[in-house]
Amino acid sequence: MEKRIYYHDTDVGGVVYYANYLKYMEEARSELLEQKGVDVKGVTGEKFLYAVRKCSIVYKSPARYGDVIVADAEIKKVTHAQIIFRQKVYEKDSRRILVEAEVSIVTLNSDFKPVAMPDSLRQKLLN
Repeated sequence: MEKRIYYHDTDVGGVVYYANYLKYMEEARSELLEQKGVDVKGVTGEKFLYAVRKCSIVYKSPARYGDVIVADAEIKKVTHAQIIFRQKVYEKDSRRILVEAEVSIVTLNSDFKPVAMPDSLRQKLLN
């Protein structure tokens, strides 16, 4: 997922505000899931939902106003109730890595208790 950095993405120091990288990575995960045939909007209509369980992030270099960045996501592992993503955000032209992260998403029922994801979803994720 490619994105241009605008003024509203930055802090007073003129660099991307650290929490905005979480939004960029969320968008990259959604794009990846859609590419794998997972209707992200439709999943919320089922009897389960997803939440970030864990996010381990390393900030390596700042992006600035006007930069064009790329956020990507790949599935590292799929368990009974969890999807673990490996993610990077980098500057498009130089390929300078800005952020690296590992994000775990857990499948929850309506009481916010972990549950097994449907087999049909697992198959889409593994292909």
